[in-house]
Amino acid sequence: MWAYKLDYAWRTDRGRVRSHNEDAVTVHADLGLLVVADGVGGASAGEVASTLAADTIRECFRRQALPRTDSERAKQLAAGAVEEANRAVWELAQSKTDCVGMGTTVVLGFVGEDWLAYANVGDSRLYRLRDEALEQLSHDHSFIQEVVDQGFFRSLDDARRYGIGDNILTRALGSSAEVRVSCGLTEIKTGDTYLFCTDGLTGMVPADWLRQILIAARASDLGLAAEALVRLANERGGTDNITLALLRVGARLDGEGPITPPSAG
Repeated sequence: MWAYKLDYAWRTDRGRVRSHNEDAVTVHADLGLLVVADGVGGASAGEVASTLAADTIRECFRRQALPRTDSERAKQLAAGAVEEANRAVWELAQSKTDCVGMGTTVVLGFVGEDWLAYANVGDSRLYRLRDEALEQLSHDHSFIQEVVDQGFFRSLDDARRYGIGDNILTRALGSSAEVRVSCGLTEIKTGDTYLFCTDGLTGMVPADWLRQILIAARASDLGLAAEALVRLANERGGTDNITLALLRVGARLDGEGPITPPSAG
């Protein structure tokens, strides 16, 4: 079981410009699993890819004996689930004409006893708010991030000023038969808030604004924070689909009484 009380909330929105929603989000409090995916491919193919990826990851976790106390095994399971999702998207894209060229980003989190295992491919992100600091835990697989990593620019903002766009992915599920997955582990603590989101949110709302909203929402309903983030992204243009999932870590459970199940909102 979990060492902390956990709260969840999630939202997805078409935005103000796109004709349909190609994102997917799935949150399963009974598993301690959160998945956010951002499909690409045009027509309905992006939606197919993101939904297939999220469903495949969920089923991969459902059929496993979940490693609540083995963080390294959980990290391997997270990476393996993403690899399985990649194969599913790739194989469908090869077999159906109207799915050729489809793909999707993905970011997931799996809560263990007192830690979070996470994995991602593409530029959907995971952030952690701890105390007053917001930190991006995931690593973008995008051209703009790559040129910064290689030292051509000091920051993403410098690269943007040079004219490099944010929307060129260097890695996505479905683009090849195999994919390299970034994954990691972090200890969770009371008061932490974790934000999983697509670039429809981060492309519209600066990181400091995300931080301020999450800080302000600490004592309120988590669903209200999710709604506020979607509303702000739309107010600032809503040029893409907007999808997010939130995990908030509450009080530590002392084990003397029954463990309270995680709640969702």
